[in-house]
Amino acid sequence: MILTQEHKELKRTVRNFVENEINPYVEQWEKEGIFPAKELFKKMGDLGLLGISKPESAGGMGLDFSYEMAAAEEFGGILCGGVPMAIGVQTCMATPALARFGSDYVKETFLAPAVAGDMVACIGVSEPGAGSDVAAIKTTAVKDGDDYIINGTKMWITNSTQADFVCLLANTSDDKAHKNKSLIVVPLDLEGVSFSEKLDKLGMRSSDTAQIFFDNVRVPQKNLIGSEGAGFMMQMMQFQEERMYVAAMSLKAMEVCVDSTIEYTRERHTFGQPVLNNQVVHFRLAELQTEIESLRCMVYQACEGYLNKEDMTRLASMAKLKSGRLSREVTDACMQYWGGMGFMWDNVVARFYRDNRLGSIGGGADEIMLGIICKYMGILPTRAK
Repeated sequence: MILTQEHKELKRTVRNFVENEINPYVEQWEKEGIFPAKELFKKMGDLGLLGISKPESAGGMGLDFSYEMAAAEEFGGILCGGVPMAIGVQTCMATPALARFGSDYVKETFLAPAVAGDMVACIGVSEPGAGSDVAAIKTTAVKDGDDYIINGTKMWITNSTQADFVCLLANTSDDKAHKNKSLIVVPLDLEGVSFSEKLDKLGMRSSDTAQIFFDNVRVPQKNLIGSEGAGFMMQMMQFQEERMYVAAMSLKAMEVCVDSTIEYTRERHTFGQPVLNNQVVHFRLAELQTEIESLRCMVYQACEGYLNKEDMTRLASMAKLKSGRLSREVTDACMQYWGGMGFMWDNVVARFYRDNRLGSIGGGADEIMLGIICKYMGILPTRAK
């Protein structure tokens, strides 16, 4: 994935937006436990940043996915994890299936407003008893006339309290677990939809997360995305974009930690010299930057293959695995060199230490990624029947 002048211009636009419209308010949003998604997304929509790879017919830029990755890398420069995660949910998790498989009605009614920033979206897959095990979801959508009647609950839903609709994965038949699921767009102002209180999370504090309950919620069947029973397959496709986005987003966040640690240890003196002058410190920071660059190469390679319509499941899973683990390593190592100051709640490295821990859990835990990689290597044991 070679960055063209157009990629660089997009990165500059995103970087300026982050510096002017997001980072000055991060401290406030972190304390309030929520950021103004509708206001911020509208500003992003006006710049085209919510529809970079979405079709022009829906108001998007119609660019290939490499531009989405270039933007994701710059969103990683946001001084918290919650806001870029929420942006990624809107662009690379809740809307790719609408763009790829949605009917004209679905695109006009839901995708176009999401691209414009007039609607906030969320993705409804995980449940209290089904996180990484997507096949185990219990939420049902049963036909009744021209509608679906939806019952169930979704857990850990990012953007949920501010969202206008959810891209919901539900069981629409009694067929096998990989063939009985469908994706349905469900407006969240319908009768029977309710929410828990905002979940009190370790990190990602500025992102609103809640449980959503569906009690006999009536949704028109025309809100179905693609064909009935193809939901699992479509969701797996969405996961590939999600995992590449997560890995790309982590790059700049880790570099923020390294760069801020270099600055601090250069100014902080112990035993008559800057902390940075200790070989154990500057060698370690060089090692971490090398690892970050290695991950960047993997992310770019995965994106390049994706653009060439190759199956990038293996490499995207590797990038997701590496980004989660490396984020933990980088933040832990950098925090050590801040000493007591690193243990302060509002320290940017401490914030990324909390926020980036989700990278090894959300969007498929490390163990799920390892299972996928083992499957592609041909070393995953088969279950005894």
